[in-house]
Amino acid sequence: MDNKTFIASFREAFGENTQLPIAFWYSDRAIADTAKTGGCFFKHLNEIANGTPVSLTGETIGCGGGKFYCGFTDMPEFVPQFVSQKEHYKETPEMVVDMIEGLEVSKASASYLNFTQIDNLSSFDEVEALLFLATPDILSGLATWAFFDRNEQDVVSSIFGSGCSNVVTQGINENRNNGYRSFIGFFDPSVRPYVNPNVLSFVVPMSRFRVMLQTMHRSCLFGTHAWDKVRQRIIDSGQ
Repeated sequence: MDNKTFIASFREAFGENTQLPIAFWYSDRAIADTAKTGGCFFKHLNEIANGTPVSLTGETIGCGGGKFYCGFTDMPEFVPQFVSQKEHYKETPEMVVDMIEGLEVSKASASYLNFTQIDNLSSFDEVEALLFLATPDILSGLATWAFFDRNEQDVVSSIFGSGCSNVVTQGINENRNNGYRSFIGFFDPSVRPYVNPNVLSFVVPMSRFRVMLQTMHRSCLFGTHAWDKVRQRIIDSGQ
């Protein structure tokens, strides 16, 4: 299924006005001229969701954690203390170190990390993962679709981390490991101010998405009474 066919299928399944997913990938050339952002780079999320591409580098990401989780730097020394003693997201700095070591954050494979809605793409060839901005009803459809062809308990996972680690680190690592998991995120209080209040992230690595493209029309998203009711609510509420 090519990009245009998927967009048509996605709109049929979720409603014509449902937010299209956002693709992200590394490249040696920027797809957009993006100014430096102070703090969380998800301040760009609304412009990306409105169709404006963004290209990030280690210089334009203003958050030390963001630089790290996007693969542009090693872990800054202050991160374990900051996450534990300032943000109070983990009880001890040692727990933060242990958590980060378990993530095995990948290094950036090129100079730029690009984000754009999939209708700006000609193909999925270079894409690492897709970020869906999902209300509970939309998340219901995405998760049920992801569960359709696999029985592992972690097919849909939620793992502690910052917004950028939930999206970029988990999506890219899973893709490069040819994995099957998708990830629910944006629970991090630090990213919530830049996300609509009824939206979570659902990240599907391309290693999984290529398989899900083949199962989409066999899943509950097409021709089932239950999903038809949810889909109509999505349309009626403008989700």
